[in-house]
Amino acid sequence: MTEQATGAHHPQPRARSGGSQQSASAVEHVTGAQSLIRSLEEVGADTVFGLPGGAILPAYDPMMDSRKVRHILVRHEQGAGHAATGYAQATGKVGVCIATSGPGATNLVTPIADAHMDSVPLVAITGQVASAAIGTDAFQEADICGITMPITKHNFLVTDPADIPKTIAEAFHIASTGRPGPVLVDIAKDAMQAKTVFSWPPTTDLPGYRPVTKPHAKQIREAAKLITDAKRPVLYVGGGVMKAGATAELKVLAELTGAPVTTTLMALGSFPDTHPQHLGMPGMHGSVAAVTSLQKADLIIALGARFDDRVTGKLDSFAPYAKIVHADIDPAEIGKNRTADVPIVGDAREVIADLIVAVQAEHEAGRTGDYAAWWNDLNRWRENYPLGYDLPADGTLSPQQVIQRIGQLAPEDTIYAAGVGQHQMWAAHFIDYEKPATWLNSGGAGTMGYAVPAAMGAKAGQPDRPVWAIDGDGCFQMTNQELVTCAMNNIPIKVAIINNGALGMVRQWQTLFYNQRYSNTVLHRGPDDEPAPNTGTRCPDFVKLAEAMGCVAMRCEDPAELDAVIAKANAINDRPVVVDFIVHEDAMVWPMVAAGTSNDEVMAARGVRPDFGDNEDD
Repeated sequence: MTEQATGAHHPQPRARSGGSQQSASAVEHVTGAQSLIRSLEEVGADTVFGLPGGAILPAYDPMMDSRKVRHILVRHEQGAGHAATGYAQATGKVGVCIATSGPGATNLVTPIADAHMDSVPLVAITGQVASAAIGTDAFQEADICGITMPITKHNFLVTDPADIPKTIAEAFHIASTGRPGPVLVDIAKDAMQAKTVFSWPPTTDLPGYRPVTKPHAKQIREAAKLITDAKRPVLYVGGGVMKAGATAELKVLAELTGAPVTTTLMALGSFPDTHPQHLGMPGMHGSVAAVTSLQKADLIIALGARFDDRVTGKLDSFAPYAKIVHADIDPAEIGKNRTADVPIVGDAREVIADLIVAVQAEHEAGRTGDYAAWWNDLNRWRENYPLGYDLPADGTLSPQQVIQRIGQLAPEDTIYAAGVGQHQMWAAHFIDYEKPATWLNSGGAGTMGYAVPAAMGAKAGQPDRPVWAIDGDGCFQMTNQELVTCAMNNIPIKVAIINNGALGMVRQWQTLFYNQRYSNTVLHRGPDDEPAPNTGTRCPDFVKLAEAMGCVAMRCEDPAELDAVIAKANAINDRPVVVDFIVHEDAMVWPMVAAGTSNDEVMAARGVRPDFGDNEDD
């Protein structure tokens, strides 16, 4: 229930679902590899993303015989991990990725870290060298359990084939319950080759793992009293609300209290963007109204959020007047960055449901909040400092306009996956997210290259829904090979490359803080700041590259053609589509709070600092 947890449904342990109705006493004589595939079937893993290699190869043979597990062969293990994450975020199920030992396993480290930061339920299965060779620096050996210990919720090294069913059942349970997260299962090659027996369900043993879901009633009552006593409350909503499947309850609570709502980058869609109580996204590039509401609040009700640095800015100056109600399923998050006046440990859905009852009781006792003056301030900030952008004077494409039109022209149930950088922030601002699980991105880790494989995973999990990847030209060059995977597996995603010829967000910082010294951020120029020989500004030519990977490809440079190109992309649903949008290189993301500064120093635009008036500082 934390800030970084996203998804559509409240995950549940699935150790008994998805497989045969075999009785607990029935056993099968199988290899460890067959036991692994049978276990995946039983926990309901219908889609896995992977790439075979020597140590994991025993598992790939029985996978051919499975009629329940669909394997999608990726072109790089990092793509497998991000695809599993996108699948999990779009479906609410546990995502599964598979890799071999050594470099195969270490290529999963980035997506595992990404899933850890964003609290995504993920099970990564890796092959390991034979148990007798572990620790000998054998060919393609890497201590992946040791490597991933800080970035997994738990991990297992399996050397006994009899332990495989129990381990898989426990891995899925741990990944999907409490604060979701990644679990790694590393299986020695000889354990997969050896004979064993398979029976289901296994007996699991997880001493000490007892996530608290039901909040303490006294804390709930105290929180409700603070809400009705407050003059300037704000509901600060993180991705944990999405993960808990608590979006309906959140809307009831918000409308019951009448308090303003801010939704973090990981929570977009958990509360309708167009709802009159929604102030937008807080943080470094949040709306002026959302950022300032937290600064001026006298009470912050944090639900499944973690007070990360991108939201708080300079921590010791964050929300100086506010009492804090902090509800989270992970007790380690409460008080980690900001002391909570009312700490509440519990699942977001349970917490919000109980808060609704407690606030109703306050109202019935004649205690209701009076927020009229607060809303006068909030509405003035919204009206005076709305989100917006200027069209380029030279008539070229505005990146914000491109993304806004994609959102306006796409079908209502479209899922959007963004890379990391300027295009990510523009996609957060200029597309309306009305429903949960329509916005996928790498929030905590900020992983360039996330968008294409995550979109692929989302489309594999939700084949009937359109999926747009909003990517930058820098991000796209990291993982675009997974478009081949999409083409080969009938996964028709759509990719918008917001092509400004640069690492845009880094270039923005160089413009603002490094005297426009663009060191190594221009992607189409060589070391002497000249176009590379015989390439111009089309290196690579994304249209040719996408066509070579089996996609329909287009380029758009003229604003007059923008709607027609997007409409054409929306109409193609039998193959992946890539559109290279050539946009102006100087566009910037605003509003902005410079790193390490106070949120009081938010800039609405370049050179424009909002004027809030002295009377609002009391």
